[in-house]
Amino acid sequence: MAGRYGHQQTKIHEPELSLLTTASGVPIGDKRNSLTVGPRGPLLIQDAAFMEEMAHFNRERIPERVVHARGAGAFGYFEVTNDITQYCKAKVFSHVGKKTPIAVRFSTTTGELGSNDTVREPHGFAIKFYTEEGNWDLVGNHTPAFFIKDPILFPSLAHAQKKNPQTHLKDPNMFWDFVSLCPETLHEITHLFTDRGLPDGYRHMHGFGNHAFKLVNADGKPVYCKFHYKTNQGIKNLSSEQAKVIAGSDPDHALRDLLEAIAKGDYPSWTFSIQIMTFEQAEKMPFNPFDVTKVWYQKEFPLIPVGKLVLNRNPTNYFADVEQIALEPKNLVPGIEPSPDRVLQGRLFAYSDALRYRLGVNYTQIPVNRPQGVKVANYERDGHMVIDNQGNAPSYYPNSFGGPKDKAEYKEMVFHVSGDVDRYHNAETDDNFQVRKFYQKVLNDKQKQELCQNIASSLTGALQFIQDKSVKNFAAIDPDYGARVQKELDKLRAASQKKEESKPIFYQQKHY
Repeated sequence: MAGRYGHQQTKIHEPELSLLTTASGVPIGDKRNSLTVGPRGPLLIQDAAFMEEMAHFNRERIPERVVHARGAGAFGYFEVTNDITQYCKAKVFSHVGKKTPIAVRFSTTTGELGSNDTVREPHGFAIKFYTEEGNWDLVGNHTPAFFIKDPILFPSLAHAQKKNPQTHLKDPNMFWDFVSLCPETLHEITHLFTDRGLPDGYRHMHGFGNHAFKLVNADGKPVYCKFHYKTNQGIKNLSSEQAKVIAGSDPDHALRDLLEAIAKGDYPSWTFSIQIMTFEQAEKMPFNPFDVTKVWYQKEFPLIPVGKLVLNRNPTNYFADVEQIALEPKNLVPGIEPSPDRVLQGRLFAYSDALRYRLGVNYTQIPVNRPQGVKVANYERDGHMVIDNQGNAPSYYPNSFGGPKDKAEYKEMVFHVSGDVDRYHNAETDDNFQVRKFYQKVLNDKQKQELCQNIASSLTGALQFIQDKSVKNFAAIDPDYGARVQKELDKLRAASQKKEESKPIFYQQKHY
């Protein structure tokens, strides 16, 4: 059944006609014609309906996200299928069969709101769990590793992938220069330039919480954890050629695929699992287990099934439900705490700060961001666009007039830290060993060849010295890796030279 705006919907309820009003509820007698002096005269500033309409129109765009601006979202539920209370006391996992409402936002990374869905880059996969202990936000990507291991480099990582500030064009020199100078990025790069760098829609990709977290059980015993969500629709990817065709014919491909699947009742789902690492195991790891450029091998830390994520409802209004949704790594419920992961620690501040800029200081009061299973009671008041100022409740703490009080049972786990304060370079282990294993043991010959072709296709636009540094880094992972990328670069260079030589002499001139 076609919806009012053309897309498919499962059921349509035509709204009852109501009286047209201003935002203040004042009835409007004529919305088609402005107040003028005579039929051909100038407009009057006293036309409140016109003034309100234009003033709001001029302000209806909020700043887009600095990264992950382009996205799609849906709603559904998380259902517990396996008991993990031995590891975690969070009520969201309290018993098998328990269901918790969720919102999910998928996204690309560097493109603007108007960019296309079929780009080779990490795809965001962020989940908001509306639990009875408050909102738990799990912010991740569709790849198991990340580019950098220190958050101070995050702005530079984003800038290197965005547009050149002089030309306002994507610049392979910026991206590959950054990558060549930061070899820690090569684990993520190698994943991204395989076929999984171009997922065929959001339903057909896995999700990873990326960071290590700390789980605490009812007895106060902690373990470290990583979250995984594997698609039940099966992995499905695009070739570079397919992605280019779709970008021109349907730039909203991933958004449309998700929307239409849910509308016709083909609800996408993911199996939600965890990896567990004890504190003792973490201390004995040969590499830093909190380095987000590394993965925990499933052979050593197998996936433990927990539940399933199901999306069964499309947004009612995209702006309200998807553009305004606020996903914050700092939103952790009792039983789930941060690990020493540097990038996670940086994100605990950065995401919330970005939301205060985009949506205003009271962004948590926007309906899609409000907790559903608990009443908010705090001492935060006033500010731009406050919706719930908590009436006449006390605005200071402590107080003797019935204001909310803290409760010791919800304190974070006590843990000990010590050490000298310094700006430590996080390079205690080899950055290449996991990339080497992925290249040598996981990829077959055909996949290696496609990987190197994809890299060369992107790298060929960079300056020669950047190409040389990059090839050297790939060769340090495996000589075959570097040799294949170089061979593909040579092919592209020869083809470009042949094409240039075939042009008439006039067009070969560099200055005319």
